[in-house]
Amino acid sequence: MPTNDNTPRNPQQAKADKEMLFKGVTCALIGLVILLAPYVARSGGVRDLMAQATLVGWFALVLGGGFIVQYLLRRAKRKP
Repeated sequence: MPTNDNTPRNPQQAKADKEMLFKGVTCALIGLVILLAPYVARSGGVRDLMAQATLVGWFALVLGGGFIVQYLLRRAKRKP
């Protein structure tokens, strides 16, 4: 009986992959919001506060990108 090699070996692996993608997208979005907030904020205090958090924004964006790349590598490894 032929099997479909595109599906994960077990449901736990599929759940872990979906969670990794979710974490990646969430972190990337948080990073983008933090980096874009100084340009969109109307209040001067909020603008200054968010401008000081650019390091955190870059960290979240890179971390999210890393999670997404890890998800894509796992997915590519499963494909024949």
